[in-house]
Amino acid sequence: MKRRSFFQQFILSSGGILLAPKIMAQAHNRKAKKITILHTNDTHSNIDPFPENHSKYPGMGGVAKRFEIIEKIRSEEQNVILLDAGDIFQGTPYFNTFNGNLEMKLMSKMGYDASTMGNHDFDIGLEGFKLAKKHANFPFLCSNYDFSNTLLKNETEPYHVFNKDGIKIGVFGIGVELDGLVSKGNYGDTVYQNPIKIANRTAEILKQEGCDLIICLSHLGFSYDSREKVSDLVLASQTKNIHVIIGGHTHTFLEKPIIEKNLIGELVLVNQVGWAGIQLGRIDIDISSKMKRKSNIEII
Repeated sequence: MKRRSFFQQFILSSGGILLAPKIMAQAHNRKAKKITILHTNDTHSNIDPFPENHSKYPGMGGVAKRFEIIEKIRSEEQNVILLDAGDIFQGTPYFNTFNGNLEMKLMSKMGYDASTMGNHDFDIGLEGFKLAKKHANFPFLCSNYDFSNTLLKNETEPYHVFNKDGIKIGVFGIGVELDGLVSKGNYGDTVYQNPIKIANRTAEILKQEGCDLIICLSHLGFSYDSREKVSDLVLASQTKNIHVIIGGHTHTFLEKPIIEKNLIGELVLVNQVGWAGIQLGRIDIDISSKMKRKSNIEII
């Protein structure tokens, strides 16, 4: 198993995230509580590793190796949360054969805590997704898709609050515009709502609920040539109260997280780990009177 790590440190205070030049000593001798965020995106039904003779990713990826790394980290760390930023479906014969059931069962086995929906998760229609979702023991978080008049009414949540060692972690999902990406028959009467407006509203709710850390699972895409098209970088710059954006959709392999200033000048961590389950993102947060963050990538 190959491994590559990169580091970016932060401090989170009441004034927001501030870039720190180095890891700082624990403040006021308070015992730190560590949160470890693991994340994937755009796994696209890649259950097996790429073949050893693959021109670009020989022997890389695979659910079994991912699970091995996740379990190792869980054995070493007390408070682990595992998240996915969408596009679980479509890409291999496993999806065509099992209609998403296998992917949901395997994610449940690996212990995912939450996911959002990507555009390819609509590829078997709302009914197909609902049937596959029966095998998921974790919530799907979709704050800007209104499913009120569809089969998915009450099947997703706009956000979820996790409690890890007394630390409240608010997680919500933001999806890409479906029109033009997904056949109308596959999303039916789903109403797409403005991602920036909904993200601000949801993050404010999570702040009011006392969340110490607010994470957005985004399937908007990392960046585009035009700032008119909403991406993770645009979302970060036009919102507030979000600390971490875990992205998907554009299959972007980032060598290190990107730091973007938000609407009021605070810093937001934006990350994405490519596609096909080749990488597992990791963000460690030590929480005392301030937060220190260290971000890693595991190559699977």
